[in-house]
Amino acid sequence: MKRDPIIGPWVKSSYSNSGANCVEVACNPHGTVAVRDSKDPGGPVIAFAAADWQAFTGYVKAGCFGLA
Repeated sequence: MKRDPIIGPWVKSSYSNSGANCVEVACNPHGTVAVRDSKDPGGPVIAFAAADWQAFTGYVKAGCFGLA
């Protein structure tokens, strides 16, 4: 499977701590959001449709997952 190129810098979540559970996101040319583990930058990348990522982050901010 061919990976789409990533456009823009990888950005670490402001909720990431200094040791574990670090998530980074970036945009790719097809308007999707790529997500990876910052501790394994060469590892797997998961891509989400921009609308799905926006909905997910909205749910997180609303406290739907007990994180807010």
